[in-house]
Amino acid sequence: MAPPFASSTILLCGGGTGGHVYPALAVAAALDDVKRTVSLGQAPVSLVYVGSEGGMEERIVARESQLPFRALPAAALRGRNPVALMRGLATMVAGTRMARRLLTSLQPRAILGTGGYVCVPLFLAARSKGVPTMIYLPDVVPGLAVKMLSRIATLTAVNVEDALPRLGLERNSARALVTGYPVRSELFGQDRPTCVSRFALDPALPIVLVYGGSRGARSINRAIAALLRALLERCQLIHVCGREGDEVWLKEAASALPQTLQARYRLYPYLEAKTDSTSEPSMTAAFGVADLSICRSGASTLAELPAAALPAVLVPYPYVHQDENADYLVERGAAVKVADAALLGSHQPEEGPLFAAVTRLLDNPLERQRMAEQSRALARPDAARHLAEAVLSLAARSGS
Repeated sequence: MAPPFASSTILLCGGGTGGHVYPALAVAAALDDVKRTVSLGQAPVSLVYVGSEGGMEERIVARESQLPFRALPAAALRGRNPVALMRGLATMVAGTRMARRLLTSLQPRAILGTGGYVCVPLFLAARSKGVPTMIYLPDVVPGLAVKMLSRIATLTAVNVEDALPRLGLERNSARALVTGYPVRSELFGQDRPTCVSRFALDPALPIVLVYGGSRGARSINRAIAALLRALLERCQLIHVCGREGDEVWLKEAASALPQTLQARYRLYPYLEAKTDSTSEPSMTAAFGVADLSICRSGASTLAELPAAALPAVLVPYPYVHQDENADYLVERGAAVKVADAALLGSHQPEEGPLFAAVTRLLDNPLERQRMAEQSRALARPDAARHLAEAVLSLAARSGS
C-alpha cells in the first residue's frame, strides 16, 4: 500500500553520461506545462534531481536548469575484479541507506529514472518504502542497471519498441510504455539562415557537423584530422571535438591549410545546448545548420537526428551497444554506418570508408533529402510530454 504522502514532490534521477541527464531535464521542462492539468492535491508539484556523487550530472543540472540537486553514492556492480566488486557493493549499500533517508525527508510521490547506476540505490529504497517508480531506457539495448531496475519498477518506458523484447516486455503490457526520446523543443523546425549566421558560414556550401558526445570521440577526431583538407575542399565543417585535449592538435592540423580552407572550419571543444544570445554558436543551432552529420550512435542520436531531420554517417563506439542504435536508423533509411576500426581503411585516408560515405552523400543532395525525410518520420516531438504525463499519473495514483 502506498504511504500517505504529504508533499507533491517528484524525483528525477539519472547519471553517468549526458545521455542520461538530458532526457530527465527535457521531462522537467515538459512537467511545467503538464502539471497544470494533473492535480496532486493542494501542494504545488516540485521537482528534485538526484545524481551521483562527483558525477558530471551536477554540473549539467546546474547549467541547464534551476532544479535542486541531491547526490547519492553509486558505483558499477560488474567486472571480474573481486576487490572492485566488493567496493562497488559497499558503495551501493551506502547509497541505498542514504536514499532511504532522502525519501523519508522529501516524501516523493513518484520517481523517474533515466539510467545510470545512481538509479539503483534510489529505486531499491523506493521499493522498500512503496514509492512508485518509472525507469526509462533511451537505447535499443538495455544496460545492466536498467535490466535490473525494469524488474522492480512500477513502469518501464522505452525510446523505441525494438527495446521491449530485450527487457522481457510486450507492447501491450500494462508495465510498458513506448514514448520516444525527449529532446529540446528548439531542435524542431529551426530557421537555417539564422543558424548559419551564428557560425558565420557560407549558406551555399554544404555544412557537415562532426561530434562525438560530451567527451568527444578520439578516433573520429583523428580521422577528421587526416581528411581535413579533402573534406574542406568539398564542404564546411563544424567540429565539436570534446574537452579531452584534441582541440590542440586539430588546430595545428587546420593551421597548415590554406586560408581559404581554414575559413571553412569551425572547431569547438564543446558547445552549450543553447545560449542566452541569439547570435552565439550553440549545439542546437549546429543541428539546425547542418546538411549532414558524422557522429557516434548513442541514445540521443535516435532522437536528435530525427528532430533536426539530419542525415548521418554513424560511427558506433565499439565497446557498448551503439551498433544496435545505429542499425535502428540505418534500417529505416535515415543513416549509414561506418565501423570505428575501419574509418580510414588500410591505404590512403581518402580511399577509406568514411570519406567514401561522406563524399557520396555530399555529391547526392537528393539522397540526403530522402534520408532527411526518413529521419524526420521517426521524430517524436511529444516524447517529453508523454513521459511527463506518465510520471504525473504515477504520482497522482500514489496519493489516492
